[in-house]
Amino acid sequence: MKRVNWDTVRTAVAFFLLGLCNNYGYVIMLSAAEDILSQQHGKNKTTTVDTCMPEINTRECKPPTAEVLLSDNLPSLIVKLTFPFFMDRFPFGLRVAVVCLLQATSYFVVAFSVSIPMSLAGVVFVSLGGGLGEITFLGLSAHYQRIAIAGWSSGTGMAGLLGSFSYAFLTEPHMANLTPKVALLIQLFIPVLFAIAYFILLEKPESVYSPTLNPKSWIVPKGYDDFVVSKHRVPQRQLNPWERVQLIVPMLHLMIPLAFVYVGEYMINQGMTQQIVFDCSHGFNLSLHSQYRWYQVLYQFGVFVSRSSIKLVELPMWALYLLPILQLSNMLFFFFDALYWFVPHIGIIFALIVFEGLFGGSSYVNTFHKIHNKVEPDVREYCLSAASMGDSIGVNFAAGVSIPLHYWMCRQPSPR
Repeated sequence: MKRVNWDTVRTAVAFFLLGLCNNYGYVIMLSAAEDILSQQHGKNKTTTVDTCMPEINTRECKPPTAEVLLSDNLPSLIVKLTFPFFMDRFPFGLRVAVVCLLQATSYFVVAFSVSIPMSLAGVVFVSLGGGLGEITFLGLSAHYQRIAIAGWSSGTGMAGLLGSFSYAFLTEPHMANLTPKVALLIQLFIPVLFAIAYFILLEKPESVYSPTLNPKSWIVPKGYDDFVVSKHRVPQRQLNPWERVQLIVPMLHLMIPLAFVYVGEYMINQGMTQQIVFDCSHGFNLSLHSQYRWYQVLYQFGVFVSRSSIKLVELPMWALYLLPILQLSNMLFFFFDALYWFVPHIGIIFALIVFEGLFGGSSYVNTFHKIHNKVEPDVREYCLSAASMGDSIGVNFAAGVSIPLHYWMCRQPSPR
């Protein structure tokens, strides 16, 4: 019987929790998107009762959730485009502390918001933290065995499932029936768990520079890698800005398909599902707000399953090129249903949304797994961090297109 390697288990669990906590706030903000906008928008207008509609004959034009998506992703993209060029001089511990602080601040700002700009500012905080966290932990995984990538990917998938489900459960009238404000404040335990996972649970090898409370130690000394040996990581090459750009080019064949998968994914989630609504008899007696929340839960379920699958099923290269085609085809189906409402029951939409999550999660985990395996060991930390801009570009493109698309759909006649 093979002995359990507890160091490997500890690494896997720690990276699972880091992935969970890093993406949790991002998911909560997307799950709360309709509530964030509707509550502020409704201060001067009559709000929709959170019960199912016995009949739907007209389109309901609420503020587009893509506004939240853009606030939840554009700052993250800016971080991913710029920070990999210089962040290696800042210790991992310092970066993690900043991420935890940004995430906690976000929950407070959105929970106590009195206007849409204030709410979106809170979303920006979680986006900055999430972007910095992703490039930090993908880079950190270069110091560990490949199980770190598997644990991280599974954790980010669980963040989607747990975050979307917890928010839906806490705010659903038939369940906990809490206000969005209380539901957001309950999530404040996540930044605490985040800090515990990194500073206590994760065992740091000598190759990870550890600063002290002295501010003078908060910059990684140049050439620190040259004096430290790690069994999972070779010293990282010193790169100038042009070399960093050149290293992105060989990864484009992986990053571009990932970006297109995310374009289709978030065009569906934030550009079309708001317009796909069902009455009581065809929508499991769910209100329109609840339908949107459960769309998010089922999507994240698909993401979690596929992001956790890398140890069971590793996709071949051709499958990574097929996934964008499948996801964009899925997007076209949702687009026409948002226009013409031809799907007879919400159960069909639920099933398709699970597949949407499966496509997106598979693309993400297999892309980073292949990058971890294929790039040269002495640039692996930088490459894993820089490659994360691929999905961010796709998401931000989808957000930018989804806002005018939403308003265009609102002007179309109701098909019923």
